Amino acid sequence: MNPDILKGALPATTAHGFSMLEMFLGAHIVVKIVMVGLVLSSVWSWAIIIEKLFAFRKARSEADKFETTFWSGQSLEDLYGGLARGRTIAMAALFVAAMREWKRSVEGNIRALGGIQMRVEKVMDVTISREMERLDRRLLFLATVASTAPFVGLFGTVWGIMSSFQAIAVSKNTNLAVVAPGIAEALFATALGLLAAIPAAIFYNKFSADSSRFSQRLEAFADEFAAIVSRQIDVRV
Repeated sequence: MNPDILKGALPATTAHGFSMLEMFLGAHIVVKIVMVGLVLSSVWSWAIIIEKLFAFRKARSEADKFETTFWSGQSLEDLYGGLARGRTIAMAALFVAAMREWKRSVEGNIRALGGIQMRVEKVMDVTISREMERLDRRLLFLATVASTAPFVGLFGTVWGIMSSFQAIAVSKNTNLAVVAPGIAEALFATALGLLAAIPAAIFYNKFSADSSRFSQRLEAFADEFAAIVSRQIDVRV
């Protein structure tokens, strides 16, 4: 039997690669937009993740260092004088803000000493809110990517499959070689959506837990310092 006859009997198929670049280039323009958006979201998410890993680590390290110095028995005036000259974060910023308000109140010869503690506590509350806002900045983006990226990827998949069925209708050929490339391109969008969403969800939960623990740590120190202020007021009275 002539092999050329068999070759002519087989359906002709178009070569189509299945690398990620080839699937992207062969996808519908809408699916391409979805893919680009998901890749950019994933890159920005990882940038935020890396930045927050360093930010929380630095905050914990600075808090450990400050607490060691604070409870070492060093004079609060000396500690305040050393910290007030530089830029402080986290617990050190909380202490500097409280001491600054204390010194303003005492040096201003305010007679109502009972109001000093209230003002110091208020200043510490504001400082805690400011520090936590700084640490929590851009976490909302991670939450948004974690919740929406799978649906955006699914939208790209649905659109890609619709385009594949339209191609089948036009070519009137249900051969797997015709259907597979379009379906692969469509599923690639879902994979990108999950690739963006999963790390964002994991690290958003981690940073939320870290933020809650660090906030409680700052509030505990604020309570301890408020007790010190109360004792100082009792001594002056």
